[in-house]
Amino acid sequence: MGATYIKHETPKEVAEKALEIVEIAKNSGKIRRGMNEVTKIVERGHAKIVVIATDINPPEIVMHLPALCQEKQIPCIFAGTKNDLGAASGLEVPTSAVAVLDVGEAQKQLKDIVESHKKK
Repeated sequence: MGATYIKHETPKEVAEKALEIVEIAKNSGKIRRGMNEVTKIVERGHAKIVVIATDINPPEIVMHLPALCQEKQIPCIFAGTKNDLGAASGLEVPTSAVAVLDVGEAQKQLKDIVESHKKK
């Protein structure tokens, strides 16, 4: 059976920018990877942005995160596959979610995403 993709409405350019933020933040900022770590960081309100892979199976594993992010007013973006997200975060293995605590040199990209979220 193939991977189940979570239905989401992230525009391609926003998804690409979110992966770019993860990639930049891994070098010049601070990130946390994996569902448990990301959930803890979001609950504490420390994340600047959360990026979730689209090929999580079963999707129920991540369904709490968008609501939690909304409650904490943290942008939550579905972008790429677990492999894409793992690679962007500097791992050689897939990861389901990444929380960016410090965007480092990706301030402009984060600002663009925050602005696109405000338009919703």
